[in-house]
Amino acid sequence: MPLLIRAATPADLPELVAWNAAMAWETEHKRLDPETLQRGISGVFEQDRRGFYLIAEHDGVAVGSLLVTYEWSDWRCGDFWWIQSVYVIPAARRGGVFRALYAAVAQRAVEAGAVGLRLYVETENRRAQATYAGLGMQRCHYWMYEATLPPPGGRVD
Repeated sequence: MPLLIRAATPADLPELVAWNAAMAWETEHKRLDPETLQRGISGVFEQDRRGFYLIAEHDGVAVGSLLVTYEWSDWRCGDFWWIQSVYVIPAARRGGVFRALYAAVAQRAVEAGAVGLRLYVETENRRAQATYAGLGMQRCHYWMYEATLPPPGGRVD
């Protein structure tokens, strides 16, 4: 049976929390605070401007997801859609789940008038890099920098 790609709903919150936590551990050996993660994912459902999640299902069982967020480009007068928080359950990996999710994002982006798709990938994750290249994505010439800021009245961990 082919994969079904659908928009996530708040009912998917437990799986999205679990999958984001698993992805953070697998990729960075980082343990995320479940309460913060749940509030962060819920925040996407609460405000459309933050983005949306897609879920991939096989035979009615959710097997993967991703988050899309938006970045305005003044140079191109349009939005880039950022693919983030990609997770596919181990049993479904290498089975076309990400490819189907990506195709759904690309179709929605074209329909919405987005100017491009972007994503982050770990520098050592050659398998993911090959997957993205196989989908026609190209490595860009920018390096990414970040600075973590403390929450209001809080401290950075």
